[in-house]
Amino acid sequence: MLNKSKYAFIMGFLIFTLFPVLWMLKISLTPDRLLFSEGITAWPSEITFQHYYSVLVEGSIPDYFLNSFIVSFSTAAMVTVIACLAGYGLSRFSFKGRTAIMTILLITQMFPIVMIIAPIYNVLTYINLVDHIAGLVLVYTAFNLPFACFLMQSFFDGSPVELEEAAMIDGYTRFQALEKVTLPLCLPGIGATLGFVFTAAWSELLFALMFINRQSQMTFPAGIMNFVTKFSVDWGQMAAAMILALIPVCIFFSYIQKFIVQGLTAGALKG
Repeated sequence: MLNKSKYAFIMGFLIFTLFPVLWMLKISLTPDRLLFSEGITAWPSEITFQHYYSVLVEGSIPDYFLNSFIVSFSTAAMVTVIACLAGYGLSRFSFKGRTAIMTILLITQMFPIVMIIAPIYNVLTYINLVDHIAGLVLVYTAFNLPFACFLMQSFFDGSPVELEEAAMIDGYTRFQALEKVTLPLCLPGIGATLGFVFTAAWSELLFALMFINRQSQMTFPAGIMNFVTKFSVDWGQMAAAMILALIPVCIFFSYIQKFIVQGLTAGALKG
């Protein structure tokens, strides 16, 4: 009875989670003339791939996808590297100012984003990075770094320091012990950090709208707003674009998943 209840709960959760995706897929395959005339149906009586063709061939969505991938991957890589080093330092060393640094990192998460848009815009203007994806990478890195540091610190705290000490007794330097012993044990944390930052940068809209005006520099979340005009909304193409936007994220997570699983057993058992 308990197993049936568990499976029923899981099935209900999956339906609740996947329903918006399935509804977007349905809209993306529905011809424009049937979107409002056919009413609410589980599946359209006629399907078309014209919306996908228009998105991929006739519009600028591929350029937006490329910009989003460059921004998201660059941000995830930079944040993960810096967070690994910072998290390791905060976890393994006691130094003057450590508590102050952690407090400042925590305080940075308390400010509303809309409160600091104007100062950030002034900074980006001063360094000539307004209307450029490099400016978005810089902003996304700054905003995701504090949480990533705390996340990596928690994983380093859970890694036995005795393994590092044993490796250094065997002749490893501290950096070699970090590279060959501690990091393999923390692969789940590295994978989680990569996934969190990549997803956050991929789906971020407010900064992309505020700091990017040129079509050639727009990311996908900002570019998709072009489907909304003053008098109409192109629901079919918008749904098709959002379905396509799920593909890179799914591919990225399917790739880092093996590192997350690998990290559960790697490191301590290697001779």
